[in-house]
Amino acid sequence: MSFENEGCMQQQLTDIQEIVADVLKLAKQKGATQAEASMSKVRGIAVSSRLKEVETVEFTNDGGLGITVYQGSKKGSASTADLSPSALKLTVEKAIEIAKYTGDDPCSGLADPDLMAYDYPELDLYHPIELDTDFAIEQVIKAETSALGFDPRISNSDGASYNANLGSKVYGNSHGLNAGYNSTRYSLSCVVIAEQDGEMQRDYSYTVDRDAALLASPEQVGIEAAEFTLGRLGARQIKTAKVPVLFHRDIAAGLMGHFISAISGGNLYRQSSFLLDSLGKQVLPDWFEISERPHILRGLASSPFDHEGVKTKDLQVVTAGILNSYLLTSYSARKMKMQTTGHAGGIHNWFIKNSGQSDLEMLATLGTGLLVTELMGQGVNVVTGDYSRGAAGFWVENGIIQYPVHEITIAGNLADMLRNIVAVGAVTERRGSIQTGSILIDEMQVAGE
Repeated sequence: MSFENEGCMQQQLTDIQEIVADVLKLAKQKGATQAEASMSKVRGIAVSSRLKEVETVEFTNDGGLGITVYQGSKKGSASTADLSPSALKLTVEKAIEIAKYTGDDPCSGLADPDLMAYDYPELDLYHPIELDTDFAIEQVIKAETSALGFDPRISNSDGASYNANLGSKVYGNSHGLNAGYNSTRYSLSCVVIAEQDGEMQRDYSYTVDRDAALLASPEQVGIEAAEFTLGRLGARQIKTAKVPVLFHRDIAAGLMGHFISAISGGNLYRQSSFLLDSLGKQVLPDWFEISERPHILRGLASSPFDHEGVKTKDLQVVTAGILNSYLLTSYSARKMKMQTTGHAGGIHNWFIKNSGQSDLEMLATLGTGLLVTELMGQGVNVVTGDYSRGAAGFWVENGIIQYPVHEITIAGNLADMLRNIVAVGAVTERRGSIQTGSILIDEMQVAGE
């Protein structure tokens, strides 16, 4: 019976739950007033190629357990990849020992028992296939072959990669919760290099899904990588100016990622966010909406509960541009005298409401300005909102792309950028935890020549 068999995976999940129950019981016996443990097991394959030759083939079969114990308001944590009974016993003992030496923190402890996911939905996250080496190699070779054969200007490759992972995840705590589920994740990517008149450019394409049958074909991934790379040839700088900037949907999620950081409890209780005291206030245009849907079937960021066992639920994060909720763990919530929002471990499937424009209509709305397709560097300060990053993309005039640009910097302040969003495109990027169309900002400083 193969590992991928449903019965085997269900048995593995049951075995993990028994281990979690055992370490929690041991923690209580050793003097913990509260305890929580999480454990995962993942089996996978990763194959990479370059210039249609296999470079690496890796199999993984990893597992690990982490436990946190509380003695009153003292906390200790330990983890192990050795799952033998003696190693698990030692891990619990070390967590108990660490707790003795930590300071009292009245905000520490498990999340409220009333919020636990004692009953949670099945989210269709598990779609197993055999971890077949020949199949994986075929995928990367086909992707590279399609890319390299697309145009003679595609002169080199940075390679193609295929990954498949099948795993089980369990979380339990001394409130009586012991919950888990199986999941899968598959991806294929290809990166190629184009050359023309001594100039070289690189770009990529990728596909990712819970269900391997729903991945884009390797030929499509290769052709897209070639097309994107060829489109960058002939890039030039532009003159320094203040212009409208359109963040292509592939990178627009990153802009929302900075917003997530700014409304996350860790930054808020430390007074390290440009959106302090923004709850219930207008932070985005009055037509802008963000909804979170944790229970989307097969969703890449779907989860029935967060890393603290809190049951996830639908949340309207922003309505009419007004911030309705921060993103809190139980610890940050206690620091802020609020209640956890179930965001230990991050967000769960954000949907950014679009303003209805197609790609061509978004360019027309942009008019004359910059379409950004790549961002570089880490010049973002979540404390002040200052934003400055290297960029590449395309110069647009009267709604028509004129030529590719590179070696430029775009700058602004995130608070202003968020309030000055003009439109969100209807064509949505769906390959991540944030589903959004391209985002148009009315004006940013662009530094070039």
